[in-house]
Amino acid sequence: MKNPVEISVAPRNITAVSVSQKIHPVDKARKAALLSHLIRRDSWDQALVFSKTKHGANKLVKLLAIDGIDAIAIHGNKSQSQRTKALADFKAGKVRILVATDIAARGIDIDQLPIVVNFDLPNVAEDYVHRIGRTGRAGSVGRAISLVSADEVRLLQDIEKLIKQRLERQEVDDFSPNHNLPTTVHIPSSNQARKPFSANARGRSNSNRANKFHTQKNR
Repeated sequence: MKNPVEISVAPRNITAVSVSQKIHPVDKARKAALLSHLIRRDSWDQALVFSKTKHGANKLVKLLAIDGIDAIAIHGNKSQSQRTKALADFKAGKVRILVATDIAARGIDIDQLPIVVNFDLPNVAEDYVHRIGRTGRAGSVGRAISLVSADEVRLLQDIEKLIKQRLERQEVDDFSPNHNLPTTVHIPSSNQARKPFSANARGRSNSNRANKFHTQKNR
């Protein structure tokens, strides 16, 4: 074979090791305030924020504007020209925060996007993988931050089960939730998965049982 080329294909539903993931437990009513706090405290230059609904995306943009944070929303109710302009302004750095729904975000490809935020966890666990897959590309390091309230624990459980990883929890000072986020069940990592019971192992097990029986009989 001349000039062989190695092609590596990542398994489905596996998150990239170049993306650090964490969740901030917070009461639902304080999510917008926490997001605003993180943007200002850590001086975010660019972040893609996912909202579950169009109304939620519009409301979040207005709440961020009150704190002097430039943000713009893209969703199904926006025209194609509006979405194109919003994305162009975001890429050019004219707007720091782009708030999007899953459908409107399809096809968004931004080089070296540093941060993806799940303002709302998705109803479908696979969408979490698609969302955070927009950061940490082409050898760059990315961050995926999820703001999770107690009523989203089942969605969180589905995500952790899918990616076979328990996400790091980190409460933010002055934003500790009054309604604690329940603990999710332990998810073994892929390398901790139970090994299949092979035919050889079965044969050894049967042999050991037979030897034990003969030993007891001879006593």
